[in-house]
Amino acid sequence: MAETLKKGSRVTGAAREKLAADLKKKYDSGASIRALAEETGRSYGFVHRMLSESGVNLRGRGGATRGKGKAAAAAGS
Repeated sequence: MAETLKKGSRVTGAAREKLAADLKKKYDSGASIRALAEETGRSYGFVHRMLSESGVNLRGRGGATRGKGKAAAAAGS
């Protein structure tokens, strides 16, 4: 992220919308909530809340699904 937010500072208005959009884009690209929290210096809960507010469909535990990999493995059994 270009600008680093001060840890624990309140994020409001345009800055909050920009952060939410950045987090959503990275999460949709496969980044984990924990990785995003570490990258931004915010808590896991904060990132989770921001993603939820952005309307992101959160993945289940265990990381990104692999799509074709699982289907191919199932078909080969």
